Amino acid sequence: MALILPPPELARVHAHAVSGYPHEVVGILAGNRGTNVVTHVVSLVNERADSPANRYQVSALVLHRAEQALEAEGLEVVGYYHSHPDHPARYSDFDRDHALPNMSYVITSVMAGSIADTRSWRLRDDRAAMDEELIRTED
Repeated sequence: MALILPPPELARVHAHAVSGYPHEVVGILAGNRGTNVVTHVVSLVNERADSPANRYQVSALVLHRAEQALEAEGLEVVGYYHSHPDHPARYSDFDRDHALPNMSYVITSVMAGSIADTRSWRLRDDRAAMDEELIRTED
């Protein structure tokens, strides 16, 4: 199944990634999990103080409150996004180890302050790897 990420929502992901450069940014992709359609992007703050250029952190309470607010609006968490400053849009072992099943993980590569690539990944059931998921940018 492809991830449907309409151009305005993809633009929000890209704007967040560029504005946060050279640090990683992170956020939630919300919409309809059954159809894998993203209708709302929620930008979160990277709370990581010791190595924000190659890791992100969001407190459990902040994440919980953001997800509750989305649910109150009738939205589901489809997945999450984060950026890789000056690195490819490929998941790391750390990304894989912290991924949840049945979610989309969008990674945007920002090279020298500009968007270079955006890809989406899904964790395999055996957690051994993540498979690339097609991103369709349609309304």
